[in-house]
Amino acid sequence: MALASALLQVMLDAVRKTARPMLRDFGEVSQLQVSRKGPGDFVTTADLRAEDTLYELLMKARPGYGFLGEERGMIEGTDKSHTWIVDPIDGTTNFMHAMPHFAVTVGLERRAPDGSSEIVAGVTYNPVMNELFWAEKGKGCYLNDQRIRVAGRRDLSESLVATGLPFIGKSGHAQAIKDIHAIGQRVAGIRRLGSAALDFAWVAAGRYDAYYERGLKPWDVAAGILFVTEAGGSVTPIGADGDPRTGVSVLARNSELHPQLRKVLQAS
Repeated sequence: MALASALLQVMLDAVRKTARPMLRDFGEVSQLQVSRKGPGDFVTTADLRAEDTLYELLMKARPGYGFLGEERGMIEGTDKSHTWIVDPIDGTTNFMHAMPHFAVTVGLERRAPDGSSEIVAGVTYNPVMNELFWAEKGKGCYLNDQRIRVAGRRDLSESLVATGLPFIGKSGHAQAIKDIHAIGQRVAGIRRLGSAALDFAWVAAGRYDAYYERGLKPWDVAAGILFVTEAGGSVTPIGADGDPRTGVSVLARNSELHPQLRKVLQAS
């Protein structure tokens, strides 16, 4: 097992502390105060409390860093080269329905003087399953204390693929159905479990052979991009150009499986 750096240890401690009260709320959804952020896009008191906790812990440890959170948006820091990218509960709808498939996720983006940037550390934690995924650039990807790697299948017809679907109030429903129709005829199965952060982590762990989704946000993908690449996989936009961190991404195992999936999505 690789030793976590002091910086990554800050992230690990932060997600663990954030998850403790979240576990107390889990399964008691009838008692949660729920407000509407938009149609079908719910914010629970647990969601808001979790982001507050993450903000407090991360900014205390590195007070100059910027902070980009799903709930509070972008907060500029004095250190322009580092930004925390946070989703306090990825899979909020699952959480609200007492489904044990959600996660706290944090990525750290580092910006170079030339304006380029990369994710250098990431943590995604499912507290109900006690599964802690973490990675640092150049050091591999881990699930708890075991190193993980992407699956080695090369044939799309044998592959299990994950995706996400837009909820009420979001665009892209017709395209999502077209994608499922096109890919479903070529793969062993498609799964939609409702947490993009865990979809990335499960690809890194070899549970899925590939994952695709359109219209993601930076906090959905930040840690996951690093997980997959450090586990031996690849992450690219569905289209010919663009940055996966802008939210249109597809990932797969290797140079043979990846183009097959990407070609189908581009044609759908």
